[in-house]
Amino acid sequence: MKKTKIVCTIGPKTESEEMLTKMLDAGMNVMRLNFSHGDYAEHGQRIQNLRNVMSKTGKKPLFCLILKDQKSAPLNWRAATTFL
Repeated sequence: MKKTKIVCTIGPKTESEEMLTKMLDAGMNVMRLNFSHGDYAEHGQRIQNLRNVMSKTGKKPLFCLILKDQKSAPLNWRAATTFL
């Protein structure tokens, strides 16, 4: 079992269901969203696109983590309780 994870930052050029399917096929384990750019509606659509792809293909990343990048304030980490 591989221990290295493939983290992919999703943005305007990689948010389509077609591209997300290709990324999952290539081994994507983590979907990363940069909340320093874009708004909640855009990121919500990206999450929905990933859900649609996972539903259609039956492929699910080992885990799917959403990171919030902040320019000055530190991140407060806590254990995840839900999966997309």
